[in-house]
Amino acid sequence: MATVVLQSEVEHALWRPSVNPWLIAISVILPMFMEVLDTTIANVALNNIAGSMSASYSQATWVLTSYLISNAVVLPLTAWLGNRFQRKRFLLFCIFLFTASSLACGLAVNLPMLLVMRVIQGIGGGAMAPISQAILMESFPPRKQGTAQALFGLGVVVAPVVGPMLGGWLTDNYSWRWIFYINIPVGLVAMWAIQQTVEDPPWVSKSDPGPLDIFGVIALSLWLGCQEVALDKGQEDDWLGSNFIRTMIVLAVIGFVIFIVRELKAEKPMVDLHVFSMRNLSVGTALIFLSSILIYGIGLLTPQFLQQLLGYTSLWAGIATAPLGLGAAVSMVVVGFLVQKVDARAVAIFGLLMFAVAAFMLSRLTLVISPWTVFWPQVLAGSAMGFLFVPSNVVATAPLRRDQIGTATGCMNLMRNVGGSVGIAVVSTFIARRSQVHQTMLSAHLDSGNPWIVDSLHSPMRFVLGHIAGPANSMTTALGIVYRTLLQQAYLLAFGDVYRGLSVLAMFSIALVFALRKVHPVKNLPLH
Repeated sequence: MATVVLQSEVEHALWRPSVNPWLIAISVILPMFMEVLDTTIANVALNNIAGSMSASYSQATWVLTSYLISNAVVLPLTAWLGNRFQRKRFLLFCIFLFTASSLACGLAVNLPMLLVMRVIQGIGGGAMAPISQAILMESFPPRKQGTAQALFGLGVVVAPVVGPMLGGWLTDNYSWRWIFYINIPVGLVAMWAIQQTVEDPPWVSKSDPGPLDIFGVIALSLWLGCQEVALDKGQEDDWLGSNFIRTMIVLAVIGFVIFIVRELKAEKPMVDLHVFSMRNLSVGTALIFLSSILIYGIGLLTPQFLQQLLGYTSLWAGIATAPLGLGAAVSMVVVGFLVQKVDARAVAIFGLLMFAVAAFMLSRLTLVISPWTVFWPQVLAGSAMGFLFVPSNVVATAPLRRDQIGTATGCMNLMRNVGGSVGIAVVSTFIARRSQVHQTMLSAHLDSGNPWIVDSLHSPMRFVLGHIAGPANSMTTALGIVYRTLLQQAYLLAFGDVYRGLSVLAMFSIALVFALRKVHPVKNLPLH
């Protein structure tokens, strides 16, 4: 028995793909980029979708939520599904399902049809990122793992930044339906490229994943589905003040506990949670979760700031935030080579410090700024993404055997998605709550007996008298102008608070890096 195990491990260590790794990388990055892009590309088109479907904006937000729920459920099951149906075949099926459902989304005649197709699209897209990451890691030799993780990072970090900008351009110039049609040629090219380049390694082609645990799948779906609904609708429904949100949280906790207990006790679990007994994987996954909160948080804040306070359109807000993706793309390339020479933990600490500085710079924004005022902090924040994402993945996966990588990448991508959802929910909530706090504080000084207020009203009153209303209504209208200014200032102060909060979170996250063990990717990656 020991001889068979040893032979298997040697076979795993010596296996190399028959195709050039760079061709494999191009093939798997295409569908991964397409899938991650679809998590954000519809954000800016919700008003248009709601209008054409005769639905409210609140109902249209389910276009996002339905995709995220089905996508999240598939992520941790990716390794089992890939082993059960053979990974290459399963990946091709997922791309086909994603592409076909994208066409159906574009052709949808009503909102229920669109939501059903988005659920199917999420099911097809859920496996793309973890399978692509696993294939990249297996295709490159140990000394080039930093390069593999950087290539993967280009998709999962840059795509969410590009999504709103591309979605805004397509919606404004063509139709919201084109945010789905654009997937069709990409999907077809990706299927052809993967068919030509990707092959299943021996630990996949000879694996025995065991039967599907239906009860475990139900528990997983309950956990992730209710969790996503709670995060997506929490601020809108006042969080714990809503019976619906409280119910979703309770059901999510029940599903989570049942799923964890069942997977730990199963002889052949769908998700092998025992791999998280390795400290680096557990801490690295936690670091990816926190990094996603930071990245998605700042990716939401800046466009909101530009649109709500400076009057930017969706398209121009997307263009103005493009430097975030530019900084990430450049840093991914640099860090991919850097982690081969420098301790990955030091690189991650540097990335967190960069992000903290960038968020603090953005917290000092005012209503009188130039495009360059926003440009440079975003380049810095985008660059920090590369310095965070690549070393976190390298350190987390370094202790794993090759046959464990599929499970790890599925769970890591799940935590990346959950972190993004948490980041968006937290940022949205704090903007709303902090703006209310500042509005109350500023309103306390809005007193007609205050000489400064009386003096400040003279200018708007003169404007009103000359252009808008007569003397009888001049005071009321002028007070309305002052109050709108007050609301604007309250939101400005709230944005500053949340930016500073992200900066502080980045600084505290440095403590987590010190819990990681130093790794030498070249030596550690093949076997244990």
